[in-house]
Amino acid sequence: MFQSISSWWSPTPAPAPAPKEKYDPTNPKMNPLNPQGLKPCCACPETKSARDACFLQNGSEEGKCAEVLQKHVECMRGLGFNI
Repeated sequence: MFQSISSWWSPTPAPAPAPKEKYDPTNPKMNPLNPQGLKPCCACPETKSARDACFLQNGSEEGKCAEVLQKHVECMRGLGFNI
């Protein structure tokens, strides 16, 4: 009888939950949007080169490369990257 009462005050600790794996957008098992497992440096080469060319030609002037940059961001997000 006293064992059940004492267990109310000192319960056995619940097992700790298993640690979750950190989200990896390059892992096809975690990210079905990126089945090839591309890394950010290799993803969206068409929009990346257009973005780089625009910035090289125009510098960082505001608004000059906004459309090209937005297309690259959309492409990267389409592959599951958080940018």
